[in-house]
Amino acid sequence: MSLTTILLTILGIVIFAVGLLFSIAWHELGHLSTAKLFGIRVPQYMVGFGPTLWSRKKGDTEYGIKAIPAGGYIRMIGMFPPGADGRIEARSTSPWRGMIEDARSAAYEELEPGDETRLFYTRKPWKRVIVMFAGPFMNLVLAVVIFIGVAMSFGFQTQTTEVAGVQKCVISQSEERDTCKKSDPVSPAQAAGLQKGDRIVAFDGQRIDDWATLSDRIRGTIGPATLTVQRDGQEVTLHAVLRENAVTKKDSNGEVVPDQYIKAGYLGFAAQTEIVPLTFGESVVRMGDMLENGVDSIIALPSKIPDLWDAAFGDGPRADDSPVGVVGAARIGGEVMTLDVPAQNQMAMMLFLLAGFNLSLFLFNMLPLLPLDGGHIAGALWEALRRNLAKVFRRPDPGPFDVARLMPVAYVVAGIFICFTLLVLVADIVNPVKIS
Repeated sequence: MSLTTILLTILGIVIFAVGLLFSIAWHELGHLSTAKLFGIRVPQYMVGFGPTLWSRKKGDTEYGIKAIPAGGYIRMIGMFPPGADGRIEARSTSPWRGMIEDARSAAYEELEPGDETRLFYTRKPWKRVIVMFAGPFMNLVLAVVIFIGVAMSFGFQTQTTEVAGVQKCVISQSEERDTCKKSDPVSPAQAAGLQKGDRIVAFDGQRIDDWATLSDRIRGTIGPATLTVQRDGQEVTLHAVLRENAVTKKDSNGEVVPDQYIKAGYLGFAAQTEIVPLTFGESVVRMGDMLENGVDSIIALPSKIPDLWDAAFGDGPRADDSPVGVVGAARIGGEVMTLDVPAQNQMAMMLFLLAGFNLSLFLFNMLPLLPLDGGHIAGALWEALRRNLAKVFRRPDPGPFDVARLMPVAYVVAGIFICFTLLVLVADIVNPVKIS
């Protein structure tokens, strides 16, 4: 590896690290701003974990950066209500009860005179939902702004109606060969005189300006068809007779489904690819697809653990869609900077990587499990539900829901997350996901 490659890799890792720190700080800013808006005292706003590298106190909040850029947090006074006896601290020989009491005690460690009216749990459930949702929402906003901004200004690698090459004969796309046999019929494109560099602008007299529409028209036609192509600045009309052939199947989004084939119309040419900026509407649709894929990926995480284990500790391959942690994402950022592509392509890829990371932060934190933000949101919603039900049935107010009672479950969930994070970390080091 040359010195230039090493330096570019380091640069990519540093750029990603800066983006990561900003994303974390942005997330915690959502919690901080809404907490202060609703009068909750916030003693600490920290980016990172571990030893404090820098901090400064402004007002009643200490702002700082810690050594390990693997997350961040804000400390809010009174995250949990006092126990049933009204006490903040108690002693118990039960380890589970001890977890509850320790969590409750930590929520009041920095309690000061006058804080009785600035406790998190005393705020109405809808305010607590806003405070806990604000953090993930900030990541979602950042992901959407980056994604749509880059999609509209830079674009995506997209197939166009320009001809990149003409197939000489008809070969089923399910066959693993690219050479013609004597028995193979001449492709309709070859017979019609289609040439490399032609841009198809109309099909059977109807104007065409995108590949998806042209592809659907070709697949839906078997028999004679008229092609209007732009060649050397002039429009030329060609006549083709499309044949039925086995072609790759497409899903509802128009994406090719690997290793699945259907019988459809066939012309026989390869489409040229270009980086094409999207319109605002197209960008929103693509963002929606990205969000949907993110949800599917979160749901599929447990099913990927066996392959991830085999990739980390066995001789299994690392799948392209394998879960990637901070270390793996940083390595990808380093690889991006070493690719032999224009600088604007590298920057676009880095920004898309950062957008994907922020979208993952949003989706992951919305899981209704403690200690994630979604767990606190679920607790506040449950409290609101049971209080409203009590009003409807004219029963006594049940009071605030004691989220601290779920801390034993939170420790179990945190333990599972830690184990999964360590597994991804090992896989990212010994068998990383690579880009081409």
